[in-house]
Amino acid sequence: MSSGRRLILVHGERLSMNSLKNKRLFVSRAAWKLAQRAMPKISPTERVALGCGTVGFDRELFSGKPGSVKDLMETYGNKMKLTEEEIEFLKVETETLCSMVDDHAILENKDFSEEVWHFMRRAGFMGLKIPKEWGGKGFSTAATSAILVKLGSVSSDLTSTVAVPNSLGPGELLVKYGTQEQKEYYLPLLADGTLIPCFGLTGVHSGSDATSLIGSYGIVEKDTESGELGVRCQFDKRYITLAPVAGLVGIGFDLRDPQNLLKGKGEEGFSVALLERDHPGLEMGPRHQPLSAAFMNGTIKGNNVWIPLTKILGGQERCGFGWHMFVECLAEGRGVSLPAMAVAVGKGLGPAVGSYARARKQFKVPIAEFGGIQEALATIASDGYISLASTQLMNAVVDNHEAPMILSSIMKQNITERGRTMINKGMDIMGGAAISMGPNNIAGNPYMSMPIAITVEGANIMTRSFQIIGQGLMRCHPHLLQVVEALEANDDKAPSRFMLGVQSMIRHALSTLGRSMFLGIKESLSSLFSFGHLRKLGDSPQNSADAFIHYHEQRLSRLAANFAFAADMALLLGGRLKFEEMFMGRLADALGATFLGYATLTHYAKHHATADAGLRLVADHALLRLEKEAHEALRHAAANVPPMLLRFDFVASALIRMAIRPIGSLGTPDRAPTDAHTKQVADLLTTNASNYASTFLLDGSVYVSDGIRKTLLDALPICLEADALTLKLRKENREPTSQEVELLNKAEAMRDAIVQVSSFEKLGFLENQPGYVRPAIKQTEQWLEELGQADKASSAASKVSAAASA
Repeated sequence: MSSGRRLILVHGERLSMNSLKNKRLFVSRAAWKLAQRAMPKISPTERVALGCGTVGFDRELFSGKPGSVKDLMETYGNKMKLTEEEIEFLKVETETLCSMVDDHAILENKDFSEEVWHFMRRAGFMGLKIPKEWGGKGFSTAATSAILVKLGSVSSDLTSTVAVPNSLGPGELLVKYGTQEQKEYYLPLLADGTLIPCFGLTGVHSGSDATSLIGSYGIVEKDTESGELGVRCQFDKRYITLAPVAGLVGIGFDLRDPQNLLKGKGEEGFSVALLERDHPGLEMGPRHQPLSAAFMNGTIKGNNVWIPLTKILGGQERCGFGWHMFVECLAEGRGVSLPAMAVAVGKGLGPAVGSYARARKQFKVPIAEFGGIQEALATIASDGYISLASTQLMNAVVDNHEAPMILSSIMKQNITERGRTMINKGMDIMGGAAISMGPNNIAGNPYMSMPIAITVEGANIMTRSFQIIGQGLMRCHPHLLQVVEALEANDDKAPSRFMLGVQSMIRHALSTLGRSMFLGIKESLSSLFSFGHLRKLGDSPQNSADAFIHYHEQRLSRLAANFAFAADMALLLGGRLKFEEMFMGRLADALGATFLGYATLTHYAKHHATADAGLRLVADHALLRLEKEAHEALRHAAANVPPMLLRFDFVASALIRMAIRPIGSLGTPDRAPTDAHTKQVADLLTTNASNYASTFLLDGSVYVSDGIRKTLLDALPICLEADALTLKLRKENREPTSQEVELLNKAEAMRDAIVQVSSFEKLGFLENQPGYVRPAIKQTEQWLEELGQADKASSAASKVSAAASA
């Protein structure tokens, strides 16, 4: 071939390659522009949120291929232990504070006693997380959570009061972001309780949108006399816990700098100012009454308040940096403090309600033997275990210096909802004993307090239907952020990055679909050829535990892949996804149940060697429920895929159904616990056949004083023994001996004691006023007196008439 022809061929190939490259660029740019028009812009607040916090195991779940339980154990297992100092504080100071509290008196007086306030502050409860170098305890998140759980077993108001200074309060923010001068002045005062902190964020129009600062703003000005830079603020805050008694408040407001006085040192936007109670123009003191709770909650107002820039948390350089501070610290309150309340319900209420069910008789039979009661008790037991296990894992994640926003949202929404379920079931079981308020009622106050945890720091209904998936996809999806950033960019290479990201998303979707189908077929076939929900486990307890862990880990791994594929299909909705909240809520249910499943299995893996069969029973019950919940959520999501362009919603729905049930309902592995299994779990709380309750519920993390709770717990073994004796006497057809009569009488006395409810000669403010008589009684007496006078008059008239007739 001549050199000329060779040159022509090479040149032709180059022209062809350039033409193909140009076509690709044209297609990429066209697709990029089309996607730009379809994709809504990311707001500045959303952009800040995307850059805050950390991702970890939540990202693994969105990838569809999470790490193993062994990986979780290796990463977080050592973070779940308390130090000797922390254990000592739980045994001494925390027990002492619990012993000083009368929950009913707090409820009546709507405040703690002076002695309780003094001890709580001076013993270090306000500075549990403040480092020792500043006078605090320097405790771990795990220890703080354990303290909150023990306090919550006595009084939910105690938990609320101690939680705020140790989660989302100025103390935590000062440690991370304060200037040296601010740390030196404020932290010692916060650590020893001299200053009680609060955080003023929620405005009148905020609702569940913490980013809304309507009515809270400040204008940067220069003082005309001193020349000092400052901010002229106004704000109107409500629902602020501890505000009525706080000595230091962190005020969140929208900082504006129309005259550019900051000159690049700091910027406009959400900022936090540190104000002491006596700051000019600051109004604090009025209280809200959250349901019947007694913890301090109220308003903070300020009009034309002058705030020097030295009062800005972190100094002038941190102006406009408030969302970074707030979002990264929010994980502590949402993921740790609020779930601790649910754990307190599970630990404090579960064993007591179980004892009540065993001691209380109806139709001469303990109500613990009734199927409906057993179903409710099993729910309390397994939800309590889920709450305990997931809280311990979340605490370890935070102690690992992570700030997982999505996991904290999952924890807040899921665990507080399970707390509500547990207390509702407890109320159903205890009936009138839980309805009549007073010292003998252990369920009434937690029942009225739990909705507060549901509502605060982002209402659960918003967290579930919007936040978890809306933020989770953006933060945790392996490729979505790359695509969104390419759409937001305007450089020449943005279209190419966009197409690369789209290609990665397509490969990810195909991968999760394939993994879902493979694991689903494998598990369905295994389920078809097994007897019961577990394969034969072997004789060795260790082999049995390993097989149990492997079995449930395979199920959770499949569900994670199912969820990841469903999330990929959801992305086809584009910007419309954020308006399809029912669909996002179902995906959030699936994600939450899968995460809680991994947490529950991790806890079992860590503790099974030191527990008896009771732990396996409750863990299995909990995992079966969680797996069923995740599967049902995905099934309903597949049945309700929102309309898409070109009717692709039918295709997406069919693909999701195929992913979660590759061979249909044949051999589908996600089954709820059997009734026999449910009865066995209920028995863990109503018999002493297992050490589950004593090891994992009454393990020193619950305070038990002399009172109705102790009576209930003491009644369980005595009533069990008495019931066994009664059955024995009936079989032997004989009368009891004197010793046996003593036992039967003791059990009967305890049964009588636990059904007693409180009654009051006078109830309420009016009845306790001197000389007060209930209006209804006064009216009755008055009307009877009027009737009596009328009868006398009628009788006299009759006599006169009779005399006249005679």
